[in-house]
Amino acid sequence: MPISPILTGQATYPFVRLNEAATARRAEGLEVIDFGMGDPREPTDPRIIEALRAGVRERMGYPAAVGLPELREAVAGWVDRRFGVALDPDTHVIPTLGSKEAIFSFAQVVLDIAGGRDTVVLTEPGYPVGVRGAQFAGARVEELPLLEENGFLPDLDAVSPETWRRTALFWVNYPNNPTGATAPLAFYERLGALAREHDFVLASDEAYTELWFAEPPVSALQLDDWTNLVVFNTLSKRSSMTGYRSGFVAGDPALIAALKQFRPNVGTAPQEFVQRASVVAWGDEEHVGRARAAYAEKRRLFLELFDRVGVRNAGGPATMYLWTATSRGVTSEALATRLLGHGVIVAPGAFLGDSGEGYIRFALVPTLDECRRAIAILEDVL
Repeated sequence: MPISPILTGQATYPFVRLNEAATARRAEGLEVIDFGMGDPREPTDPRIIEALRAGVRERMGYPAAVGLPELREAVAGWVDRRFGVALDPDTHVIPTLGSKEAIFSFAQVVLDIAGGRDTVVLTEPGYPVGVRGAQFAGARVEELPLLEENGFLPDLDAVSPETWRRTALFWVNYPNNPTGATAPLAFYERLGALAREHDFVLASDEAYTELWFAEPPVSALQLDDWTNLVVFNTLSKRSSMTGYRSGFVAGDPALIAALKQFRPNVGTAPQEFVQRASVVAWGDEEHVGRARAAYAEKRRLFLELFDRVGVRNAGGPATMYLWTATSRGVTSEALATRLLGHGVIVAPGAFLGDSGEGYIRFALVPTLDECRRAIAILEDVL
């Protein structure tokens, strides 16, 4: 039967491979402490759960793609409080089913292959969904390496004039998965100016803005000019709501209008009861502070371990991830395989892009007790 060659040509999604490895080990009756996938296990705040329950009625119709006005207003209120930026809930915001599906499909909204705008530029190592979505949309994909010597920021001077001419979409992700690096506002200012000069869309994936351990990261929404700019954010990491699937896109009203036209074709907003729970989540910072404190404690314990055993933490000051360097001559997959043999799963950096070789990623999602057990194991095997 006919199957898309794009699908058959793609390797298994990296985190499926990690889950398969964990399942195989558990089938042998062995404990697995899983730092592989960034799926938070901190409890969702009870007030959010109660709002979800209260939002369920005997009959629920299709949710409109533009989402509930209350949700758009809650998002705008949060952006104002957090970044000092005023959004119009009606023209600057659209809810999404988390950010994964919105990121995957976004290239379809802006690519103009027949018109010569056939290229999507992304950074690597990174979240693989943007690359895969671009490939399914038929894009020419160009990846810029994130190198430690550059603070894990892409070298914009390395982009050729031909690529700028052909670019329809440029993805960035800060705070960065997997490196934990943050970007200064000056970086967004330069990239935003390039987007206006060359008329491509700058898309900023900001899923980790609330998981920080030094200074609160900035947002691309803090730019003075939103022309050709959209920002994606989600409750998945901020509020430990990965299973709820609730996020938003905000920015240039022309792009939001295009999404309002596009999204009814491929899906809708989250279910209404999820939207009502999301209103509560965006309106509260207490539970976010608790989650941030929990990640900070796990991070502290691991950084102390790395100091004791001589492992170099190469990453930045944000996200739930630790990005650590492997020993010279040891590949990331070889190290991850060795740790798996002791019951600890980590993500090999090479799973996330060629420039990830030489690093492994710890997602600090296990419980504090699990982290302590893993540290006792790692003390002897790192």
